[in-house]
Amino acid sequence: MSTDGELFEVPTSAGAMPAYRWLPAQGQGPGVVLVQEIFGVSTYIRRRAADLAEAGFVVLVPQLYWRLPRNDLDESDPAVLEQAMSLAGQLEWADATSDTGAALSALRADPAVNGRVGLLGFCYGGGVAFQVAAEDSPDALVSYYGSALPGLLDLAESITCPSLHHFGTADAYIPMEQVALIRRAVTAAPVPAQFETYDGAGHAFDNPAPAFHHPEASALAWPRTLEFLSGHLHAT
Repeated sequence: MSTDGELFEVPTSAGAMPAYRWLPAQGQGPGVVLVQEIFGVSTYIRRRAADLAEAGFVVLVPQLYWRLPRNDLDESDPAVLEQAMSLAGQLEWADATSDTGAALSALRADPAVNGRVGLLGFCYGGGVAFQVAAEDSPDALVSYYGSALPGLLDLAESITCPSLHHFGTADAYIPMEQVALIRRAVTAAPVPAQFETYDGAGHAFDNPAPAFHHPEASALAWPRTLEFLSGHLHAT
């Protein structure tokens, strides 16, 4: 499966947002909006989109930095983390969530989608997906170490779809005390969440970059993600 994806335009209040779409081999399937980390639509995010398509999903990845005048990142630059944090800091949170909601609407309307539609977000995207799930009622939500979740827990009771959350126990950005608060909030929601933790894994443990990757945690979390999405999205 190619990691390139096909260019796909999503209508928004500010114009057409560029996005990328992957189709499964059969050309149709349930839909997943994949929401980026702070590194944008990176090689890693494209690889995960291709993985989802190989598993039978129609995948749409919005380019959330499209509104910024300079939105490109050099993944080979040693300073890419600083560049990515700068871009994320420039993007208005309301724009990120509304654009992701627009992507969800576009995917629901896509003729290639013949099942339900869910959200999957990593890090920055995990928080964005969480808020959009509270506002736009997808059929499933998967959030990997959503960095904004500690400030969004008042939305947990508004999430009415099944959800799955992944966190590492050695996350330097989200201490275990906050992870415990997140667990309490999401498992008490009207539709209780599946909550998984991974011993020794840090933040962004699924990202293959050596600074982040925790192979054992990634190898456990991804099959759980596919099983969860398959179980909740394949029914028409």
